[in-house]
Amino acid sequence: MSDPHVLGPGLAPTPFTAAEIRAGCPDGRWVLSRTERAGEVAFHRSGFEEGDADGCTCTTVTTDASGRLRGQVRRRRATWRELQGHAAFPADATSVATERIRLAVGELECLRYEVRGDAGTSTFWFALAHPGMPVRYRTGDAEVEVVALG
Repeated sequence: MSDPHVLGPGLAPTPFTAAEIRAGCPDGRWVLSRTERAGEVAFHRSGFEEGDADGCTCTTVTTDASGRLRGQVRRRRATWRELQGHAAFPADATSVATERIRLAVGELECLRYEVRGDAGTSTFWFALAHPGMPVRYRTGDAEVEVVALG
């Protein structure tokens, strides 16, 4: 494929390329997210370490609202292309638009991906200034939103 945003036939362009995600997720970067599901609220911190040309070690840990660790840190190795692939949605089920949203981390210009599936529509907002994971998403009965970046 000649477009590095398109990972294969039938897939919509991803918001970021693997190279953009690598540049946007250097060692030490972390994202604190708030998840609300069925009236329950939880927080978790995702981070990036041991990055190299191929990928990085992704970390995830449950925290309190201030980001203090409340569990064991889970680590897994991923390639930058695998991380890009998390946003590779079927082209015929995906619509993309720009939208400015307000979060605890500020007002952000985003690409909003609406993805239709058998279980309903999931919506993902990817901040153009923060290549990597979505800064907000809604899927099923869950809503996840970034509350701090570091």
